[in-house]
Amino acid sequence: MTWIKICGTTNLEDALMCAEAGADALGFVFAESPRKIDAVTAAKITASLPANIEKVGVFVDEAIERVAEISKSVRLDAIQLHGNEDADYVRELRKRISGRIIQTVLKRIPKPPLAAALTDLLHGYGMGLPLGSHEEIYAWLYDSKRDGLPGGTGIKWDWKDGGTGFEMSQKRGLRCIVAGGLTPKNVDEAIRILHPWGVDVVSGVERAPGKKDPAKIKAFIRTVREADRGKV
Repeated sequence: MTWIKICGTTNLEDALMCAEAGADALGFVFAESPRKIDAVTAAKITASLPANIEKVGVFVDEAIERVAEISKSVRLDAIQLHGNEDADYVRELRKRISGRIIQTVLKRIPKPPLAAALTDLLHGYGMGLPLGSHEEIYAWLYDSKRDGLPGGTGIKWDWKDGGTGFEMSQKRGLRCIVAGGLTPKNVDEAIRILHPWGVDVVSGVERAPGKKDPAKIKAFIRTVREADRGKV
């Protein structure tokens, strides 16, 4: 089944609701964002979650010592790197944490010119750019970005024309997660086109930044599971 991560968790009520609805993982943003959470609050939430729910911390170019400290105090199962972290960073972080590492690949919107598109393709294929070795990366998350922003735009990237790197990575056996502009209304299309290992949603299931909408959460998870059943 498709792995489902609900990101931007800020409070226990939403966390428990997402877990009950069938999410596989919850994301906690420790970078500048309307959904940023502090480690103390996040730790209180994770302590109350079922053991089967994966807890993922999202960081952007944070000091390795700080990432390791938060990972331990919040009892995170995985670290999602959403900035410009290179292979050396990943290798050093791997020594400091026990959890998995998810590396983000940013797909530019609007569609980039040819040279930039080639760079995006190499990122997606895990070649030619310092994204860490495949042994150190558990999964690759593809999100949309605009120049000057670290991602998290809430806008979908071109799953058809821009999905080449995604598909090539999957053919190499890598776990690939699609993010960026997903909603209960389009996640089935993303699954049909990309056949991802996982999906990651934030704004598409919110009533306001940092506050989840129970009806949208349930609809999103239901749509993913229905798409799973429809796979050939």
